[in-house]
Amino acid sequence: MFGFDDKLKILADAAKYDVSCSSSGGKRKNTNGIGDSSASGICHTYTEDGRCVSLLKILMTNYCIYDCSFCVSRRSNDVQRAAFSVKEVVDLTMNFYRRNYIEGLFLSSGIFKSADYTMERLMQVVKKLRTEERFNGYIHLKAIPGASEGLLKEAGLYVDRMSVNLEIPTEEGLKLVAPEKDHQSVREPLAIVKNEIKAVQRDKKLFKKVPLFVPAGQSTQIVIGATPENDLQIMETAHDYYKNFNLKRVYYSGYIPINAQDSTLPQVGTAPPLVRENRLYQTDWLLRFYGFSLHEILNTNHQHLELEIDPKLSWALRNPQYFPIDINTADYQWIIRIPGVGRQSARKIIAARKYGRLKEFQLRKLGIAFNRAKYFMICQDSLVNPGFMYPENIRKALVDPNPKPQMVPSVSQLTLF
Repeated sequence: MFGFDDKLKILADAAKYDVSCSSSGGKRKNTNGIGDSSASGICHTYTEDGRCVSLLKILMTNYCIYDCSFCVSRRSNDVQRAAFSVKEVVDLTMNFYRRNYIEGLFLSSGIFKSADYTMERLMQVVKKLRTEERFNGYIHLKAIPGASEGLLKEAGLYVDRMSVNLEIPTEEGLKLVAPEKDHQSVREPLAIVKNEIKAVQRDKKLFKKVPLFVPAGQSTQIVIGATPENDLQIMETAHDYYKNFNLKRVYYSGYIPINAQDSTLPQVGTAPPLVRENRLYQTDWLLRFYGFSLHEILNTNHQHLELEIDPKLSWALRNPQYFPIDINTADYQWIIRIPGVGRQSARKIIAARKYGRLKEFQLRKLGIAFNRAKYFMICQDSLVNPGFMYPENIRKALVDPNPKPQMVPSVSQLTLF
């Protein structure tokens, strides 16, 4: 038997592989209770206004009836197993909160006995926190695929965000590493939550007081690098789930090799694809906030993101016909397509040019990455409009701006003697 501290260590360590944590969107107010998710959020993540917040992130149990080869908690893995009771999780959360260790809870679980059995225990935790402990901090709950609609709807009344992990981007890839699972079991709870959120939004127009239901929306996670999908397939899946289930976020998690016995997976010791993970997040951002379409960035002729440069720069180098862009006349949607110019800087440019045409020194003060943007735009004091430089020359200048001089080997003087 494990002591409480041992269980906490085991179940907190097992939870670290789930990256789908975010507190943005929490709207639960403090009404004579404990905590306030509108003023604070969860650990090791950031709220929409940039504040870093703290979270208790644990599994209810790492026992699992499934044998997914990419998962550390799989049935056949020889690891220490532990489980919390409902009361232990509630008490742990409240004790940590009262000591100011945390500002919220991220709760997930292996699937023990059945989906409904596990989901009911998770629901009891969040219900007790809200109704008995009057805890009004942030709660992110991982719903269990295959759980009944009634349990999902009841749990949604007590949490701020709910998520169901897709894990592998394609059905074919999922069958390689988790033949007992399918994507339909993930789509069903996502659809239930989406429809219930819409129903609550409709009720708000008719009634003065409507119970909160998953006010921070829902999300999912995709594991990157465990199976051979290319970046186009990954982003097509993410785009489809954003569109069909109104997700707040799709999280991309670079696979950390943990199974030395499965030859279909990257072997233990292989570095996780962190750069690729970052490029996928950047692409996700371009699709959601910069007006790019998926097939502008990835298509059948360009199925992989470049690791050396970010996806916006890659798109710009492949489309020289759009550049240079005149910073003093272009619309906002074109200014944000300039590599090195973000949305905030673009809004500053639009506001500043009301008072006159902008010059280079002014653009530098507006926070753009001028050393990158200068190749793709012109301003008032540009000497000439040179057109677009050769893309390969720009690539070399940006990827290796300070190339080391090559050493020329010395040649000895030939002699006739």
